Amino acid sequence: MDQNRNPAPVARHEDGATAAQTALLAPRLQASWRRSRRYGLTPEDLQPDFTGTVDTECLLYECGHEVLQVLKDTLANEPVGIMLTNSDGLVLSRLCSDSSVSRSLDRVNLAPGFSFSESNAGTNGMGLALADRAPSLVRAEEHYCTSLRQYTCAAVPVLDPLTGELAGSINLTTWSDSSSKLLLALAQAAAGNTAALMLARTTGRKPRPAPRGEVFQVFTHRTQTGSEPLLLGSHWTDAVAEARTALAEGRLLAVVGEAGTGKSTLAALARRQVRSRERILCARPPLADDITPWMGIWAPELAKADTCVITTGVHTLPAWAAEDLAELLSGRPRGNTADQHPYLHPAIITAENYTRIPQALRTLVGAVVEAPTLRSRPDDILPLADHFARGFRGRPITFSPAAAKALSNYHWPENSRQLQRIVRDAASRTDVVDLRHLPGEVFVGTPHRLSRIQALERDEIVRCLTEPATTVAQAADALGMSRATIYRKIAQYDITIPARTR
Repeated sequence: MDQNRNPAPVARHEDGATAAQTALLAPRLQASWRRSRRYGLTPEDLQPDFTGTVDTECLLYECGHEVLQVLKDTLANEPVGIMLTNSDGLVLSRLCSDSSVSRSLDRVNLAPGFSFSESNAGTNGMGLALADRAPSLVRAEEHYCTSLRQYTCAAVPVLDPLTGELAGSINLTTWSDSSSKLLLALAQAAAGNTAALMLARTTGRKPRPAPRGEVFQVFTHRTQTGSEPLLLGSHWTDAVAEARTALAEGRLLAVVGEAGTGKSTLAALARRQVRSRERILCARPPLADDITPWMGIWAPELAKADTCVITTGVHTLPAWAAEDLAELLSGRPRGNTADQHPYLHPAIITAENYTRIPQALRTLVGAVVEAPTLRSRPDDILPLADHFARGFRGRPITFSPAAAKALSNYHWPENSRQLQRIVRDAASRTDVVDLRHLPGEVFVGTPHRLSRIQALERDEIVRCLTEPATTVAQAADALGMSRATIYRKIAQYDITIPARTR
């Protein structure tokens, strides 16, 4: 163990920490200690919240506990506690074959049902990994609370393989005087295995694409010429109007909503209605290692009077990056334009929901607008489908009545982004989109968790049923099934094929 990490005690400040001790910490740990103090925590008082309930039915627990069981067997004779937490730092599972370690962890409540988020327990491995969304090793005196300084903790976040959202963390804890060189590597392997197992047991959907290195997109000013404007329903127009009002009042706007609802589009439309010819940049966070240069590229744009920056997905930012962003957004860096235009905040942020906006940014937010889901806007589905098809092909595309009904009846769990993907795929193959051009996911109700084999079977049944003039009996023959079997499969997968109209 690095002896420089354990300096001799010196005189303490009134909050229990020492300037000399803090100065020896790495920058990420220093930032975490500062946040711990702002949460009102004291080093001498460790009182993690207790919920009393743990969700053992979720996919994270199912896969993570299975991976940790294997890891426990591998470390059977080692003094290591192995833990699984959810995204809020709640300990879901703890495995340990060393009785002395187990008793010690019980004394500090590092056990299922207790929360070890940074806001509850100060700087610790799990809390830091979740706050910064990055692998974290916290040794001995690097812990904020003194009762945790007998341990060294290595924690790695687990990301949902489909959405990329933070699902939880894997944590390995041992005595502070034990070797910690392999802890982080073991935790990283366990986190990767957990995410891989989660993917294997999901509904057969594809994992999210790997980051493409994109830094920002530019929304250029365009006026619609030669085509009818896209007319959408009241849910969308009301949200745009609410956002426009907040922007006109100079407040920092947060647009929240599910993935794929068009949060940045809503923000850009509202901004255009307030200042039509302003340049709008959309900055999407990259991987954690690239955040500093990413922020350095677009941060100077905030000082320009004719530019607005929409920072998307701020709930995915590490805690330290959220603090840096908050510092950038806390001023009014707009040059000398006060006499020319009313003040508009130079930025807009988006997030999945308000509660997931980092605290440092949440205190700056002056207004929150929710982007409505597509399932709450059934009258907008077909206009959007026409819009996406026209944009892809450069001319109108026809949807058969049955295809239009199928699109209108679907619940769109991935919202407008999913509709755009499906319409682009269909429009790339035909000028008249019919049932057979739509994927199997459109014809099912609320999806169940399917294996990949089940998903393939479902899609093949849908493919046969959507062939023109095909009856259920004919589809059963084509699939080599009996009529009773195909009817049972249709019910099992909740498949509904709209009737064709002449």
